[in-house]
Amino acid sequence: MLDKLNAVEAKYSQIEARLAAPETYDDPTQVAQLNQEQSQLAPIVETYRAYLAAGQAREDALALLDDPEMKELAQEELQQARQDMERLEQELRILLLPKDPNDDKNVIVEIRAGVGGEEAALFAHSLYRMYSMYAESCRWKTEINSLSETELGGIKEISFTIDGPGAYSRLKFESGVHRVQRVPETESGGRVHTSTATVAVLPEMETVDVKLEPADVEMQVFRSSGAGGQHVNKTSSAVRLIHKPTGMVVECQQERSQFQNRDKAMRILASRLYEQEQERLSGELTAQRRSQVGSGMRNERIRTYNFPQGRVTDHRIGLTLYQIEKIMDGDLEEIINALVTADRAERLKEEQ
Repeated sequence: MLDKLNAVEAKYSQIEARLAAPETYDDPTQVAQLNQEQSQLAPIVETYRAYLAAGQAREDALALLDDPEMKELAQEELQQARQDMERLEQELRILLLPKDPNDDKNVIVEIRAGVGGEEAALFAHSLYRMYSMYAESCRWKTEINSLSETELGGIKEISFTIDGPGAYSRLKFESGVHRVQRVPETESGGRVHTSTATVAVLPEMETVDVKLEPADVEMQVFRSSGAGGQHVNKTSSAVRLIHKPTGMVVECQQERSQFQNRDKAMRILASRLYEQEQERLSGELTAQRRSQVGSGMRNERIRTYNFPQGRVTDHRIGLTLYQIEKIMDGDLEEIINALVTADRAERLKEEQ
């Protein structure tokens, strides 16, 4: 580990030297790149320097142990230095874990009603509201790409983009089957129903990030459905893209212009194709998106929202919180932090 840390510090020092050189600023692109590299390395370097300082404090305390007048103070400082070194070493191990190259990307979230009919569609709407409110609390921007609603205000399926720094790093663990247990408003007998909705979270890719041949994409245009007044009635601005080699279909109809809808649809298609290629390269037997989303059956859940008991349980890490109203209003930090911590712990095991 020390060799890695010394290499990181050496690279950081080189970047500092280049940023201090006046000629560097003749190339704004290079300056931006160096600043980005510096900001990525800074947490590691700062923690490493704190670790070295704690090590020096330990050595100084050890040197004072033979002094009768300083022995008690030296023992206290020695204990503190050792605790600091242990804590900082763990932080460094986490900071040195390989970073997911997609962590800083925006995300495309797709939610579909699963088992449970209209109640499942209403739950899908609740999940969309939850993620929208979480994004708002993070000061991220949410934009709907496509939406299919039910007459009672539920959502059959929705695709939306969340635009914000680190969005994928925070939301990537939300993929899977979400289960709800509650009494539907339409249930006169007060019986608790169990329904599901599926969530898929994809890093938003640009078309340049994926090998996407124009000849492989067929574009169809049609009139948008839903709200929109005269524009919806008169303009065929909605776009449907069909990727001929895979049969993948993407629709986007929320923007006013055909060009904007096509641009969004192309990014969604690129994101799905990127994911598909990652699956192939990783050699997984089951497609990642299918393993994330499953078939929507009740027993493939990753999380349960139990309204009568007021609890939310994430089954992957055994976390149960009795604050369902806050969570449904977008307060996901405690759940997401726990998932991130569990992921780091698992990867630390693999590194050892």
